Amino acid sequence: MASLRKAFSCAWAGLCWAARHERNLRIHGAAALLVLVAGGLLGLSGLEWAVISLTVFFVLVAELFNTALEKVVDLTVGDRYHELARTAKDVAAAAVLLAAVNAVIVGCLIFGGKLLRVV
Repeated sequence: MASLRKAFSCAWAGLCWAARHERNLRIHGAAALLVLVAGGLLGLSGLEWAVISLTVFFVLVAELFNTALEKVVDLTVGDRYHELARTAKDVAAAAVLLAAVNAVIVGCLIFGGKLLRVV
């Protein structure tokens, strides 16, 4: 049980570190809060909430993986420039970009019609 508690403690510490130090994670977190508020106001169905939840967490997880990869590359390469290090960072950033674009598409599909009816 102690090792499970330690695992959760480490995971929580990582999440807190990223929230304090990673601007983009804070931006995605703020966007997630706006989506949750909008979903509450617009009365999403259970299925819509499930899709929104998966989408929001997909973006946040992508951002955390991107941060982890950047830190490992920085640790490995240090101050030296290496083309493969740049490529690894760019590809990880591209994964976050795709997750965010997916979130916008999902948001438009779920919120679009509801917002048009409100307006």
